Amino acid sequence: MLATRRTLAAAIACAALALPLSSVAAKNKAAQKPQKERVVIQVSDADPQKWNLALNNAKNVQTDLGADKTEVEIVAYGPGIGMLKADAIVANRIEDAIAAGVKVVACENTMKAQKMTREDMNRKIDYVAAGVVELMRRQQQGYAYIRP
Repeated sequence: MLATRRTLAAAIACAALALPLSSVAAKNKAAQKPQKERVVIQVSDADPQKWNLALNNAKNVQTDLGADKTEVEIVAYGPGIGMLKADAIVANRIEDAIAAGVKVVACENTMKAQKMTREDMNRKIDYVAAGVVELMRRQQQGYAYIRP
């Protein structure tokens, strides 16, 4: 009987201690911002239609889910990097996407291989050392991966 009372007392004490902890956990969870939907889009083709499709995909994600609830990044490397030049056919659309909150990045490895400089590029884009590594890291961070 004494052991049963001790077990009951221990269970009540544990429950009493757990209640404040669960209350703190609930408050912390409520204080956290909801996770944004994240997508990384690969463009490694020099085809303007592929670029327009990628830009349409980015815009559609923002429209459907809300631009403030999404993180969209377009990574260009290989032949696709030419569309990030300042005089590219899609330059205006790229600037519009960036203004809407889409991050557009160029692979510096590709730029070096093609003897391109930042002066050649759209002034609003960002840069990463290696486009493929950027895609790998984003996927490891939970980004959805799209390749139009």
